[in-house]
Amino acid sequence: MKKILATSLLMMFVLTGCNTVKGLGEDVSSAGNAVSNTAEKTQDEIRQ
Repeated sequence: MKKILATSLLMMFVLTGCNTVKGLGEDVSSAGNAVSNTAEKTQDEIRQ
């Protein structure tokens, strides 16, 4: 019984960690896109 409980808890932490890492990756990607868009807008303004 203790083995099943320990395994269940471990799986819960692993799955939660995967969702957290995925969310972090999406946040970093969004931040990168924002920086890229700002750089493109600035470059366009300099060219005008």
